[in-house]
Amino acid sequence: MTEPTPALVEHDAGRAPVVLTQRTIWIIFGALMASMFLSSLDQSIVGTAMPTIVGELDGVEHQGWLITAYILAIAVVMPLYGKVGDVVGRRWPFLVAIALFTIGSAGSGFAQTFPELVAWRGVQGLGGGGLIILSQAIIADIVPARERGKYMGPMGALFGISAVVGPLLGGWFTEGPGWRWSFWVNVPVGIAAIVVSWFALKLPSHKDSKPFDYLGAILVVLATSGIVLVTSWESLVGGSGYDWSDGRLIGLVVATAVAIALFIVVELRATDPLIPLRLFRNSTFTVATIIGLVMGMGMFSALAFLPTFLQMSTGAGVTESGFLMLPMMVGVMLTAIGSGLAITKTGRYKLFPIVGLAITAAGMVWLTTITGDMSMVLFGAMIFVLGVGLGLTMQTIVLAVQNSVDPHEIGVATSSNNFFREIGAAVGTALFSTIFTTKLTSNLLAVLPAGQDGGDSAGSLTPSAVAQLPEPLHTQIVDAYTNALAPSFWYLVPLVLVGLVAALFLKEVKLSDTAGMVARGEAVAAH
Repeated sequence: MTEPTPALVEHDAGRAPVVLTQRTIWIIFGALMASMFLSSLDQSIVGTAMPTIVGELDGVEHQGWLITAYILAIAVVMPLYGKVGDVVGRRWPFLVAIALFTIGSAGSGFAQTFPELVAWRGVQGLGGGGLIILSQAIIADIVPARERGKYMGPMGALFGISAVVGPLLGGWFTEGPGWRWSFWVNVPVGIAAIVVSWFALKLPSHKDSKPFDYLGAILVVLATSGIVLVTSWESLVGGSGYDWSDGRLIGLVVATAVAIALFIVVELRATDPLIPLRLFRNSTFTVATIIGLVMGMGMFSALAFLPTFLQMSTGAGVTESGFLMLPMMVGVMLTAIGSGLAITKTGRYKLFPIVGLAITAAGMVWLTTITGDMSMVLFGAMIFVLGVGLGLTMQTIVLAVQNSVDPHEIGVATSSNNFFREIGAAVGTALFSTIFTTKLTSNLLAVLPAGQDGGDSAGSLTPSAVAQLPEPLHTQIVDAYTNALAPSFWYLVPLVLVGLVAALFLKEVKLSDTAGMVARGEAVAAH
């Protein structure tokens, strides 16, 4: 890292800059990794527990909302955290995010009804969005882009680790003390993270005289919520499919379109916009955002329902289904860390998302061939391929975005890119859930009509209940899950291919040798 220029130091002369020693960087990095692990863990920990949760709370027809509510809340607050972090500093927003996440975790554990659980999952997401965005922005603040690969790699690997550790913990808690501990376990960890961050996260605070874009914030919440509600409408009203003649759906579509249009107008006129639309003039930002959007729609949708398939269709236990996701973690870790080190060494990054998206597309096609009696070795190979693609792509495009914008806009650029990825994840999960659940409900009702003797209705099946069913009913239920999930992956393949085409147009911009805080005059790099 290099010393800041005299002009940049003078710009912030009224405040003593932070001295970025290597020890300081590693302490901050450790606090960020712990906090990010909390947030990413809860995107996957309910996967193995979900069949039991929705069975107990009678919410199988709306099960996608356990994931969608969390992702939607994350997406809504991402631009807010990114902008606030740029304006006032990132320390206090980061502490607030941890606190919200911890409170939401406690509430989720105590929930007595399915709607109540979904609401508390939303509170978790309000904190989780801040943990993801601010962690990535803080790394950009303290580490130059040229060296950031070796830090972003472990962060990317962390998502892969949590994607597997989450289902394992969810399965262990479900089969042991109960699924509620999947949420309660976050409380002591969250408290510890607050304490560590309070002492370790010494970052500068500052004030901005420009007015905050409150109207833009309100409109982005309305527009984001509307987009996800439109895509999830079928599961909310309980119909058998989309009915575009329904007045409620038409009204929601119109309201969402108006909110989006007003948001664009407001952002173009705002003094300091929440999401500066000028960022889209930057081709690197635009291409990376498209890649993030389609990856969110494809990858998160695919991974959300695989533990359910393993439990219901293959007879795997809750914990066992978590272990069966281990190959994906290996794939993510190998490629995320490996590509990060390679980027640091060579300074080149364009090739990695191209290769990653090509591998992801191949893996998605492969998943369309899953069967209830398939070899678990073969299944492991399938999700390993998905992990390889994810590890090569996700953190690389974030690095590309941060490297292409002004240091004063690192937070808003990072949050905007992640925002569109989470929008993709929310919309993709909602659509995939609708496609999968519609087929599944139809298949189950064909063999297990509601209200039949024995009480096993299509709306309240749990893995343990399926395991105890006599033949041929057991095989029919297994076939119902397999025949609903496998063809659904075909809907995701074109999305990944769109991302692959976009990646071909990603520009290779020389990686900066200056950390964000140093470039802004808020820190001095120690040799």
